[in-house]
Amino acid sequence: MAALRRLASRQRLLGLSRLGVRAVSSGGKASSSGSVSVYPSPVVRRFEQEESGTEEFIKNPDYHGFDSNPVVDLWSMRISFFCGVSIMFVLGFAFVAYMPPKGMTDWGYREAERLVKEREAKGLPVMDYYCFDPSKIVLPPDDEE
Repeated sequence: MAALRRLASRQRLLGLSRLGVRAVSSGGKASSSGSVSVYPSPVVRRFEQEESGTEEFIKNPDYHGFDSNPVVDLWSMRISFFCGVSIMFVLGFAFVAYMPPKGMTDWGYREAERLVKEREAKGLPVMDYYCFDPSKIVLPPDDEE
């Protein structure tokens, strides 16, 4: 019964005409359950719209912004989204697949091994005290300041 009261209060709030509602009890006085039959009321148009005002909007209700012709507009939208998504997937996956490893660690290890082998072949120590050869560094004279 509470459902019927809620339905009636919502009808009053919305200003709807009363629906045909009938409550049928399926048990005795101790039973708290009930069944409800709701009959739909006829649809009433509140505002009559002029045909000339709605004619502009009925031409293409699913306008996507590509063309005024509905068929061309629909196919342009489909083609652009198909190509856009396809290019995104192909180029996106190719970019991720061919990205270098994070931090370029593999390249660093390979370069270090190459330099160690090269220095051992020349008979030089693996690590040198100087990062740069001091004989190749040209310093300005002390008297110019």
